[in-house]
Amino acid sequence: MLNWDDPLTTLAGKPGEPKMPPPGAAPASPPLATPTLGNHRTGPRPTDDIPPTIAGAAPVVDPNPITRQPDLALREPELATHAPQSRQAAEGGGATGLETLERGAGRVRVDDKRIINCRADLNQLVPFKYDWAWQKYLDACANHWMPQEINMNADIALWKNPHGLTRDERTIIQRNLGFFSTADSLVANNLVLAVYRHISNPECRQYLLRQAFEEALHTHAYQYAVESLGLDEGEIFNMYREIPAVARKAEWALPYTQCLADPHFTTGTPENDRELLRELVAFYLIFEGLFFYVGFVQVLSMGRRNKMTGTAEQFQYILRDESMHMNFGIDVINQIKLENPHLWTEDFKQELVRMIRDAVELESQYAHDTMPRGVLGLNAPLFDDYLKFIANRRCAQIGLPEQYMGATNPFPWMSEVLDLKKEKNFFETRVTEYRTGGALSWD
Repeated sequence: MLNWDDPLTTLAGKPGEPKMPPPGAAPASPPLATPTLGNHRTGPRPTDDIPPTIAGAAPVVDPNPITRQPDLALREPELATHAPQSRQAAEGGGATGLETLERGAGRVRVDDKRIINCRADLNQLVPFKYDWAWQKYLDACANHWMPQEINMNADIALWKNPHGLTRDERTIIQRNLGFFSTADSLVANNLVLAVYRHISNPECRQYLLRQAFEEALHTHAYQYAVESLGLDEGEIFNMYREIPAVARKAEWALPYTQCLADPHFTTGTPENDRELLRELVAFYLIFEGLFFYVGFVQVLSMGRRNKMTGTAEQFQYILRDESMHMNFGIDVINQIKLENPHLWTEDFKQELVRMIRDAVELESQYAHDTMPRGVLGLNAPLFDDYLKFIANRRCAQIGLPEQYMGATNPFPWMSEVLDLKKEKNFFETRVTEYRTGGALSWD
């Protein structure tokens, strides 16, 4: 069965690697996080039995903490004596990192830092408050890959063979390349133009910069697949303005970015802070955590049948990246809740539930559009069950009640696709244990 809390729990470290856990790694059954005012580091502490490749994969901030963190807004007069306020911070919201340099200002303390509405200097990465954010950044760097490393020759031959793929199979490849090729650009725009400036913590911003690079890398991967297969690039990249099932998802997501990208929008009020939370749920939990999964299953299912193995391998790497993006977003959402419990009202929770249920309907329409007839052992009704299963997991991950009683996962093989630390990958096309090179030796 899929482990949606930690999609990489089956991974093991390289032979000979020490099994020392990095800071912020979550234990297999994490206890409820109980924050303290001592150093404000949050999340479970390291344990000695966690493989190093797991750290940073799963969310670690408890969505339902027993002990509420005191509202840091009550402590702002104290924090203000240690961190200069920008004009924006004084009027609402947090620092931006563009404040006028104040010579002789006090050093940043861990207690000064928070996810939103923080007035501490954002240009100083340390001291760390959120170890989980820094660990996810390190894990993302260790997972680096490039599209050109994946051999597309078998895909090219199969695509050019008039009898190599059925019409329905070709539709699956084209529709998903069409959706994903612009979807990751929408996510990148959301990060760079909207989310980044409202997240007032430097270690979280560090991960956001890495995520933005990965979104560009994914768009590169789709372009590489389109070019390799000789597809009409205009048709593929403009599909989100031509195919209704693709367009509907983009139309659903864009207003959230447009709201936060408004230059006059700042956090600092309950209404605007909830707007930021709403947007984070829309993109991390729904767009990346639900809207991508019909396409992932369809393309990866072809790879399981030894068809379009290069394209499927690209999607396998992208799925790993997107799982980490989603888990980072879940931690940010839960940390904002922890620091600002007054935002998490019953009315707001019901609004988020409606968003998730509406998204399930939209993605179900996409499944029926891309797969009007059964193919690859899949059919649209199976995806209806799958989306409800995923929606239940997403709700639980941010402390909302599950919405679809009895929903089960019809695709348990997806857990194997996420296992990238074996000698050969799931489609047996190339070695997939890709990590950046070791440290330089000056001996």
